[in-house]
Order: sequence, then C-alpha cells, then structure tokens
Amino acid sequence: MVGTGQFGLMCRLISRENLNIRESSLLASGSRTDIGNWQLHLKSTDDLKLHYSGFHTPHFHNLSDLVEENLASQTRKHGQMQLPDSSDDSPNVLVFQIIGGFPFTTDIVFISATNSESSRVEKRVNSLTGDSLSNELKYKEQAYDEKIEKIFNLAEKVDSESISVGKAAVGSLLGAIGYFYGQSKIDLSRTLIHSEHAAYISYWPAELYTAVPCRSTFPRGFLWDEGFHQLVIWRWDIQISLDIIGHWLDLMNIDGWIPREQILGAEALSRIPEEYVPQHPTNGNPPTLFLALNGIINGLKNNEFNVMDRSEISLFLERAFGRLDAWFQWYNETQSGEQMSSYYWRGRDNMTTLQLNPQTLTSGLDDYPRASHPSSDERHLDLRCWVLLAAQCMHSIEELLNKETKPEKNYGSTVKLLSDLEILNEMHFDDVHGAYFDFGNHTEKVQLKWKELKARRQLVREVLERPVLKLVPQIGYVNFFPFMGRIIPSGSWILEKQLELISNRSLLWTDYGLRSLAKTSSLYMKYNTEHEAPYWRGTIWINMNYRVLSALHHYSEESGPYQEKAKTMYKELRSNLIRNMVHNYQQTGFLWEQYDQVNGKGKGAHPFTGWTSTVVLMMAEAYDII
Repeated sequence: MVGTGQFGLMCRLISRENLNIRESSLLASGSRTDIGNWQLHLKSTDDLKLHYSGFHTPHFHNLSDLVEENLASQTRKHGQMQLPDSSDDSPNVLVFQIIGGFPFTTDIVFISATNSESSRVEKRVNSLTGDSLSNELKYKEQAYDEKIEKIFNLAEKVDSESISVGKAAVGSLLGAIGYFYGQSKIDLSRTLIHSEHAAYISYWPAELYTAVPCRSTFPRGFLWDEGFHQLVIWRWDIQISLDIIGHWLDLMNIDGWIPREQILGAEALSRIPEEYVPQHPTNGNPPTLFLALNGIINGLKNNEFNVMDRSEISLFLERAFGRLDAWFQWYNETQSGEQMSSYYWRGRDNMTTLQLNPQTLTSGLDDYPRASHPSSDERHLDLRCWVLLAAQCMHSIEELLNKETKPEKNYGSTVKLLSDLEILNEMHFDDVHGAYFDFGNHTEKVQLKWKELKARRQLVREVLERPVLKLVPQIGYVNFFPFMGRIIPSGSWILEKQLELISNRSLLWTDYGLRSLAKTSSLYMKYNTEHEAPYWRGTIWINMNYRVLSALHHYSEESGPYQEKAKTMYKELRSNLIRNMVHNYQQTGFLWEQYDQVNGKGKGAHPFTGWTSTVVLMMAEAYDII
C-alpha cells in the first residue's frame, strides 16, 4: 500500500476478546468464534508513526463520520490532526492512522486461524507482503490489462492515456458492485380512493446484487442507471450481468412493477432525504435493462459467447421471460396515454406552486422541462421510445426461444405500431422546427416570483398565460429519442434536420459533448425552485451522449444522403467526449456525474462509477444495437 502523506485503515471486529495494540509489526490481535484467533500486521521499511482509536458502534455505514469527529476534536484540543491513541472499553471497530514522509510504502496483512507457532505466522506474513505481494499484484494487473484489451480492443482505437482511463472506468464500475438487503417503503396513497394521507407499507425483505452510480453519494440501486451499467458489465462477465439482472427482476411485484430506487439497509437510508424514500407503485423508470438484454441477444446471434455461456443465457431468458413479459405489460398498460400508442410518465405534481416546471423524476431526467401543467393529455416522446425498445427486445426473445404469444400480446405487432413513422410524426413532429417534441398542456410564460407565503418570503410559481394543448417547444435530449432508436429512415429529410439540430453550437453542440438542454430554451440553466439548482437543464450527461453517439455510428454506416455528415459528426463528438473525460480524470482522479457545458469540468457526484463508465464503450466503439 503506497501512501502520499497519511491515510486511515478501518477494521471491523464484531466481537472482542484479548485485544492487544502493539508498536511492533503486530498491530492488533483478537478472537472470533467463526474464524478463531486473528492478527493484523503492518510491515514497512519506511519510518512511520502510528496512531489509533477504538470505537464501539452498532452502525457500520457511518464510520467515516466517527473518525472525522474524532480528528476534529483532536485538532481543536491540540492543533494536530491525529488520532488520540485511545480506545473504548469494548471496541468493535479499530481505526489506525499511519503517518510518513512522502512517498512511503507499507503492507497491511490480516491473518485468521493463528493458532500455529510464531515462526509459521511470520512465514505467512512474509508470503503476503513485500516482493511476494508485489509480484502477485503485478500478475493480477497484467491479467486485468490483457482481459481489457481482449474485450475492448482499445490499443487500435485510442492512445495510451485514454486506455488508462478506460481501465479505471471498468475497474471502478466493477468495484462498486455491492450486495444490499432491506425493505423498500411503499406509499399507497395514490392507489387508494379518497385517501388524503400517506399510507405506507413495507415491501418484503429483499436482497439486491447491483452496481451503483456513486457508492459515497448514492449507495443504492437505480433501475434506469442499471441498464447502462450492464452495457459494460455483460461484456466483461456475462455471469455477473445475468445475476444482477435476475436480482432486479426478483424485485417485481405481482403487477409487474419494480420500485425505481432500491433503498435497502442503513447505508442506503443514510444517504437520501426522507421525503424521497417512499416508492410509488404508479410510477415507473426507463426500462434500460432491455438495452443490455438487446446487446446480449445480439451477442448470441453473432456467436460472441462460448458454448457454456450460450446455454446459460438461453436458460436465463427462458426463466425470465414471464417476468419480462409482466414488466413490459405494466409499462404498456399503466403508463399509456389518452391516445392510442401514446404514453406519459406518471408521478408529476399538477398541484405544485413552487416548481417552475413540475419535475418528472420517473423519466430519469428529473427537471428536464415538460408541459408546464401536467395532465393525462400529455404524450411523452421518450417513454414512447422506451416502450418500443422493450417491445423490440421482447420480440427478439420470442424469436430466439420460438415462443408463441397470444394475439393481444403480440410483440411484433407492437413494434410495427410504435415504429410507424407516420403515426409518430402525427403525434410528436413539428414541421417548422424539424424536430420531435413532447405534447401537453403548456405555456412558456411561467416564472418564479418572491411572495409572502405562510409567514415567510418564498419563490412561488406565477403563470402569466393560460396553457393550451400543444407540442412543448424545448430542444434537448428528449427530442432525439426517435433518432437514438433508429426509427428515422436513413434517406429521410427528417434525419438531416436531426443532424442539424445536434450539430448546432447555438443549441446543443459543445467541445465537451452535447448539452442536455439548448441554450435557447426558456428554462436553460434555470433553478426549478429556490433551492433546486438546474440538473438536466444544460449540463452534459454521458449516458445520453453515449446513445446519441451510438445512433450517429449507426447512420454513418447506413447508405444514404446524410451518411457522410453523420460520419463527420460521429468522429468529432466521440473525440470531444473522450478527450474531455480523460482530461478531467487526469486533473482530478475522478469520473464525474456530469460535465459543465461551458468549460467541460466535472460536476456533481464523484467518483461517479456508474454510466460515465460507458466512456470505455465509446473508446471501443461498442454500441447498443437495436
């Protein structure tokens, strides 16, 4: 372990017997009924100082808070940021602080079942430290590098600096995979007639094996994030990916609904405001797991898996088909709109007086501007395209498994209906802008104004014009879902309009990636409430850029009048995204939740080990196939 000044090591000891702290290489020892005697050793050839503290706590999700409080107390008392060399009477956590000159090297070893004589213990310590450990680490690093190259073939695609970031992206994503256990809190008030108060129940005790976006900030599973995570993970290890997807499908209730956020256990609960904990069974989230499943199915068709993996995938799809079918039907039935083949996200607040534009958290795009006045007349373009994607995937699974479905559940017919360009254009296309839009009860003349409300001054929404049913004139990520879904024919003039909008620097295009919302939008970088800063209102998000890049790659290989333009845009956008993320990683050591549209700097949660890791797919030119 290499340090650059000082660091802390935390050890969790469930029970404590005969605990000793020593100044020699043996840091601590004790005994547990499950592993017997244990020892913790430190070995280093450098001159190091050691401090420690022992705590007793039932909460292991907030150990860093305990350490920070302890260090702050010592700093106030003695002006030194060091642990006090003290311990509670019965500690179940030991924290060691090792201080040394820059740079220094140290190895830390935990050994269980240490009933043998001291010479044998010393031999075991030596075998796990020094050159033995260094050689083993080099071997593992080499094996990792070789697997990265075998899967993603980066050497032919990008430079060495980019390759190192690609390796970090994959490693960070895999390293953040975790196991969670607990019960979701379900709010039934929206499903009960005449209910004026929240009616909460607990979901069954559930386990979830999943990747997470950012373990330090978002230590929980997100349904729409996970599909993007799996685009990387299934390529790395199909068994891990199937296991994770299976865990998510196991969270489905009898109606086919999966809670969109999995807040399971104390760690997850400690990192989320209380008002966001309850999950609503009327509300969905983009079914992005179908993105990953589409990729896996195409891998099967292209013989990208060995015989054993092919067999495992087929068996998984056979067993999962019933749940996938129920999941699709839940979206198709509960999220459908007033007009045939239209859909709208449930969960928008049509009574709010505080939000400039009522949020659509269920879409995953949070504060991205929709119709100003939520209603059942809304038609959400992105949801329509997500349902089409799910239908395409289910149709592929049907064909793969030679399944015959009932006429009312014919996925081929659903795909034909939702990919009908004439129907799509009638419902969502505007000839003047040459763009696809949401539809709803909308006015642009809405503002936040300071008013005295409930004995205090607040920003309150003020509507200056009566809303009318119309297309919602906002340019941003949502407009390009038909483009991302490859619904637009390669020879259509509409494709040319899409390319013009995407490449327009006055709207979306930057040297760092595509903005989430055009600079010309009335809500560009606007606060949604007094305290809610803009989130999907201009900054650059990598998951959506990945999907646009994937579509550009598709159209660059499709013959047609706009093939060359698509190819030029693809190369430039890919270069911009990779260059900026690599630069940020070199400057900060992190992948970021989002990137600033003005200067390209990383913003939001970090290290963001979630969908930002799709940068490695951009490097590899490995895209979702629909």
